[in-house]
Amino acid sequence: MRRRILVLVAATVLLVLVAFAIPLATLIRTVAADTALSAATAQAQTLTPVVATADRATMAPTVELVDERTPAHVSVLLADGTVLGAPAPRSRLVELGLRGQSASTEVPGGREMVFAVQGASAGNGVIRVLVPDAELTRGVTRSWLLLAGLSVVLLAGGLLVADRLARSLVDATTDLSQVSERLARGDLAARADPDAPAELGVVAGALNGLAGRISELLREERENVADLAHRVRTPLTALRLDAETLRDPDEAARISAGVDGVQRAVTGAIEQARRRGGETRSADAAAVVRERVEFWQVLAEDTDRAVTLDLADGPLPVGCARGDLEACVDALLGNVFAHTPDGTAFGVELAGRPGGGARLVVSDHGPGLPPGADPTSRGVSGGGSTGLGLDIARRTADAGGGRLTLHGPPGGGLQVVLELAAPAD
Repeated sequence: MRRRILVLVAATVLLVLVAFAIPLATLIRTVAADTALSAATAQAQTLTPVVATADRATMAPTVELVDERTPAHVSVLLADGTVLGAPAPRSRLVELGLRGQSASTEVPGGREMVFAVQGASAGNGVIRVLVPDAELTRGVTRSWLLLAGLSVVLLAGGLLVADRLARSLVDATTDLSQVSERLARGDLAARADPDAPAELGVVAGALNGLAGRISELLREERENVADLAHRVRTPLTALRLDAETLRDPDEAARISAGVDGVQRAVTGAIEQARRRGGETRSADAAAVVRERVEFWQVLAEDTDRAVTLDLADGPLPVGCARGDLEACVDALLGNVFAHTPDGTAFGVELAGRPGGGARLVVSDHGPGLPPGADPTSRGVSGGGSTGLGLDIARRTADAGGGRLTLHGPPGGGLQVVLELAAPAD
């Protein structure tokens, strides 16, 4: 944009200078020529009385004196061919002057003017003045140089002013762009300069207002989520008390463990809702996956599901919080139990990635995905559920610098691959 403004201003100034300078340069040359011709005419008029009344002996020194004092070549030609003053040819213009007709014309080297003088004592005479080209253009070159210098100064001044204006506009626009990018990355503390020039200042103020409003909405949303999660703690406490009253210790322990898991999820939701962005998050994928698999193995035994495990030894640090990873693993394993019939076998594989991080694969031998379904989209489900399970896993993968992919093996079923990157430094 800065270059376009400079080009526009330069083109405008050049057009104005051309429209102004060319006529002025022509006028300067015309004025210089008119001044030289007027001076020569005045000199010739001073000689007219002398040529008309004086004799030849008196006329000669006067003409020579005038010729020496004027830059033009002054001559007096008489009817008998006598030439007084500067040497001059007997041109056709001189012949017209001897017949009583004054005239002027362009000749090589300057401009020739002839003034007829009749009734002189020595017969008809002619005052011839030759104004050289140097006199016709005296001072024109210097005036043109001054005009060109003035044009250059005006052009440079216009470009300097345009550059300062363009710089301020470009800087303000760049600032708006950078603030927008920071807001897009989640830096809600970014603010634009409201003192930017003209309409850019209005846009900056509107962008700052938008950023402030987004911050307020997110703060309210976090508080609402935290409050809602906090309210769940009361019924969870009641469930824990009910579990402790069960007569079967194993059944009581299993239900208490489930309540503890829900309690951890609620606590994680509260912490995540009130947690500020930008903090470093990491977890040991090997420990988290092994712990959640042990929890779900109890339910697998109750539903006659064969479980194949291939879990790498830890630690396998990944770039996501422990609570988020637990919710992700629970979502993937919960989908197996929710969308496959009892007795369907499934497998869990966990391995490290070459560049750091971990790769988790959950596969089952169930019916697989319905045609055209995309269960990774939030709220989309092919099995009548809320459609949030795989979306939670996808968001965890995205937050951890990885990705979530779904595959349909040739033998049927579904294979979910979750890749997580290593923690950021």
